[in-house]
Amino acid sequence: MQDQVQAKPITTANWLMFLLPSLLGVFLFMAPVDYQGTITIPIAILAKSIQTLFDDKLTAIVTFIISFTAVMSLITKVVKPKFILNNSFLNGLLNPTMAWFIVQQLGAIFAVMTFLNIGPEAIHSGDTGGLVLNNLLPVLFSVFIFAGMLLPLLLNFGLLEFFGTLFTKIMRPIFGLPGRSSVNCIASWLGDGSVGVLLTSKQYETGLYTQREAAVIGTTFSAVSITFSLVVIAQVNLEHMFAPFYLTVCLAGFVAAIIVPRLPPLSNKKNTYIDGSKVSTDSEAVPEGYNIFSYGIEQALNKAREVKSFRAIALDGLKNAVDMVFGVLPVVMAIGTVALVVAENTPIFDYLGMPFIPFLELLQIPEATEASKTIVVGFADMFLPSILASGIESDLTRFVIAAMSVTQLIYMSEIGALLIGSKVPVKAWELFVIFILRTLVTLPVIALMAHIIF
Repeated sequence: MQDQVQAKPITTANWLMFLLPSLLGVFLFMAPVDYQGTITIPIAILAKSIQTLFDDKLTAIVTFIISFTAVMSLITKVVKPKFILNNSFLNGLLNPTMAWFIVQQLGAIFAVMTFLNIGPEAIHSGDTGGLVLNNLLPVLFSVFIFAGMLLPLLLNFGLLEFFGTLFTKIMRPIFGLPGRSSVNCIASWLGDGSVGVLLTSKQYETGLYTQREAAVIGTTFSAVSITFSLVVIAQVNLEHMFAPFYLTVCLAGFVAAIIVPRLPPLSNKKNTYIDGSKVSTDSEAVPEGYNIFSYGIEQALNKAREVKSFRAIALDGLKNAVDMVFGVLPVVMAIGTVALVVAENTPIFDYLGMPFIPFLELLQIPEATEASKTIVVGFADMFLPSILASGIESDLTRFVIAAMSVTQLIYMSEIGALLIGSKVPVKAWELFVIFILRTLVTLPVIALMAHIIF
């Protein structure tokens, strides 16, 4: 089969089919551009244009989408319409398992209560449901629309095959991952972690990653973007230290990416694909007569050759966008609101932070007791630690907390909820364990850098 593929002549059309869509995808998802004084990517700018265009109507649109999804799921469960059940896409979207059905309904209830400002204030206040519905979901909606529709530029024209071959010698020995996972990391780093989760989920569904690889990439390489990092460091009034701050974040994240996937629960994940098949031992081997670059080009051109219809590609992109908007937004609304209600109205996260006091004292972090209250609360939302830390006097401690909140990575108001709502094979309790492991691994690195800097 390999010989048959290689025997086909490479035409100018093959090159154009690989290069033009792939370069456009690289530009849209990875090219750093200066926009209104901040570094971002074109996809994020397109998302912001949607937010500007619809302005205050986005919250109403998101509320309608979440409510419509919940009503249609309820109708599907009760009436069982054949046009939904017999369509694999609609059935997957509107006929979830009972657990996800309940989460979906909760998301709709919370969204309506928050939008209409009715019911308990703990649900719809600006620090809980209001934060998720008014601040987070409009941003996610805008990102999902463009990222979902344009993802085929990265997935379908050979770019992943090219990068996968090129970076295998780096990603496989260091992180135990295919080279193509470098694309996910760059897209998250320059754009948004939600883009990385979306990309990883779609690659897992199409059989490009095993269960272990998808879980590791989703929880380790869906990095917090440069833009979010700027917001966090500004929150603790240390924006003038952004360069050493981001260097610290990258170093701590690198260490966590090496260590945490080698520990349970990630190390226990099966190394099988979504269809149950196992990894071929020579799947990443470079055949004789090729070097890494030439084989990467060969793989990319073979993938580009498979594209027969731009209409099918466009339909695939539309399905991506619909799947994320209707499938994930209700989950984020439900889980994000519950996490923030717990964080804002109970002392649970304060209690969970107490065991970290001796650890912080050992690392010689000033105001260790106050700092401990910020550690586990990051599981609810990434901004909560820096908000709580803004009243701490020590610059060193605020620096440590800000860097820690970014490297913890998994927060239930966005990334955590996105992972649970996606096809990536991770459970909520596993996310919490990974969150704690990332905290334990990154804190010493961050503390060391802080003591050097200050």
